[in-house]
Amino acid sequence: MDTLFDESLLRGTAPWDSPAARARPVTSYELAPGSVLDDRFEVTELVGRSGMASIFRARDLSSGAPVAIKVPLMECESDALAFDRFQREEKIMLKLAHPDIVKVIPAGGSRSRPYLVMEYLQGERLDQRLARTRPMPEKQAVAVASRVCAALDHMHGRGIVHRDIKPGNIMMCDDGSIRLFDFGIAKASHLRRMTFAGLTVAMGTPDYIAPERVYGFRGDERTDVYSLGAILYEMATGTTPFQGDTVYAVINARTVGDPAAPREVNPEVSPVLEEIILHAMARDPKDRYPNAAAMKAELDDYGLVTTTERFRHLNPATPRNPKLKLLGYIGTFLLLQLIVFGLLYLRTSHGGK
Repeated sequence: MDTLFDESLLRGTAPWDSPAARARPVTSYELAPGSVLDDRFEVTELVGRSGMASIFRARDLSSGAPVAIKVPLMECESDALAFDRFQREEKIMLKLAHPDIVKVIPAGGSRSRPYLVMEYLQGERLDQRLARTRPMPEKQAVAVASRVCAALDHMHGRGIVHRDIKPGNIMMCDDGSIRLFDFGIAKASHLRRMTFAGLTVAMGTPDYIAPERVYGFRGDERTDVYSLGAILYEMATGTTPFQGDTVYAVINARTVGDPAAPREVNPEVSPVLEEIILHAMARDPKDRYPNAAAMKAELDDYGLVTTTERFRHLNPATPRNPKLKLLGYIGTFLLLQLIVFGLLYLRTSHGGK
């Protein structure tokens, strides 16, 4: 199965390669099978498309190797924020060289248009695997998490925090290897900070986002550790850590409580794996693994794990009632109005004396 690079951070909530996205008319400016890009990359097929970019399979004429080319749509090239994010992704990926991270192929500085060239992978994303196998066997889930830890340790050592670790950004390759990809909202110490307004997908994906990101903090390597813990929870139990009727409810739950103990959801989960998951998903970053390497060490050797029965200290997430929140906003507004009215009254009274 051909790889489909997940563009959720660019497309908002539209599903990657959705029928609506594929139905979008192709303009003469866009690439098509048979096109040759900059006399080097011969496009062979459209692999997928989001609302912001297209992914093509192509042949690198300089080497004969198949590659994947990510090309922003024409209207997105005129969007300064989206275009800046696209350029940052390549700069970040060029600093990485690890077998568990998708490889970017330098295409040179002189280009006829913006695009990103990556190794072409065959396999399926972890979210696709989970759709077929849920929960995953513990040994397999632990092996995947260990490989992701290795990729994260490499990234973090170079000052890069992914900030959107999720099953849709992990490729399970046919040869048994994995690849971590999609660095569009990664934080890099060597690049200037990007500014985002409002509650956007720049925060991360609701099911896996760390609590500190909900509060607006940029996050550090422990942010990625939390997200990986949430993925491991899903692989081991077959369900995401927090449930809710709305995105707000799912995001809010992790800030006010903890997930159900993994063994309550799936009794087949070992006590050691439960300890690892809950350690990674501690709400306070300082209570998590200090880094991905520490988490990997325990995943690779259960004998290193000290079971503290973390499951006994979990506080169930109690969703906030949106109606009560609205009433709070209304009450605050009325209070402010009374204060303003009182100040005006006092000012008028003193002015009349």
